[in-house]
Amino acid sequence: MPQRAAAALADAPAPPGGDQPRRGLLRSAGTRIGGLWLLLALTVVVCGLSIAVGTRAIGLGTVWQALTDSGFPGDEAVVIRELRVPRTLLGILVGLSLGVAGALMQGHTRNPLGDPGLLGVAAGASAAVVLAIFILGVTTPAGDVWFAFGGALAGSVAVFAIGSSGRGGATPVSLALAGAALSALLYALVRAVLVSDSQTLDSFRFWVVGSLAGRDASIAWQVLPFIVVGLVLAVVNAPALNLLGLGEDVARGLGQHVLLARVVGIASITLLTGAATAACGPIGFVGLVVPHVARALTGPDHRWLVPCSALLGVILLLAADVVGRIVVRPGELQVGIVLALVGAPFFIALVRRKRLVGL
Repeated sequence: MPQRAAAALADAPAPPGGDQPRRGLLRSAGTRIGGLWLLLALTVVVCGLSIAVGTRAIGLGTVWQALTDSGFPGDEAVVIRELRVPRTLLGILVGLSLGVAGALMQGHTRNPLGDPGLLGVAAGASAAVVLAIFILGVTTPAGDVWFAFGGALAGSVAVFAIGSSGRGGATPVSLALAGAALSALLYALVRAVLVSDSQTLDSFRFWVVGSLAGRDASIAWQVLPFIVVGLVLAVVNAPALNLLGLGEDVARGLGQHVLLARVVGIASITLLTGAATAACGPIGFVGLVVPHVARALTGPDHRWLVPCSALLGVILLLAADVVGRIVVRPGELQVGIVLALVGAPFFIALVRRKRLVGL
């Protein structure tokens, strides 16, 4: 019943006094499918650029031979197979995760400025990494990943426990406030440790900037199961978000279990954001920018918005990573910095809009 109702009500008129519905550029199912195929083609293109373009110039013929012939010799083949391909695969996973998590976060909170880190995931991961470096001396990406993921999970569980302890239970507002308060506390702990130990600061700053560089294929395999589960939960949660967008009372009247939908959505956001943060460090603005671009294309129907956000997340992240390799050759600008330079103007333009709540 909820899925059929969501399909019927996804483009229904808004309630009296509410915002009028905003249809995307791709209005019919056929054009939306075509749009997804176009995004998939763009994803393939940016994946090819991520493998072919870097601080070291390698010809396209050499790139193709290195990819198709496992016995092809030379340092350039090693660079492609052991550095650029794993980096691209990790970028695909992280882009998918952050794009989908951003769409779910904005849908559940009804907040156009909602970001996946709003639930304390990034703050929890940062605190865990700092403590792991300071107490245990962990300094490698492979060692950081499990502490970061554990901290992300612990942070989101604490936010949900705090946000659901009040009389009204776990509401979008209570969760956002709990996330902001816990993030402030954890970041204060992080700063206290960093100012007291310069060696921890030196190790932590390479993780916190957010980068795909220096990560091998083993990290992608470590976070892959969590990302797969998070994506499955996101697909399951998408129809429920269409009903929740009509109001919780209407959703209950149509047979939707509101608390279950919230829990599934939060679990998906936590798994996706936690895995992405653990693998590459905190990468901002993907979860904020991508859902707005996807919503402009597909409209508010989350059955289309979620897959569109996933592909756009990959496109944006890998494109920013490629730009970071080019602009400061022979050095490299981390993807987190490039995205901040792109995302900050978008964030300012978003804040200046008159109807921020019109999701």
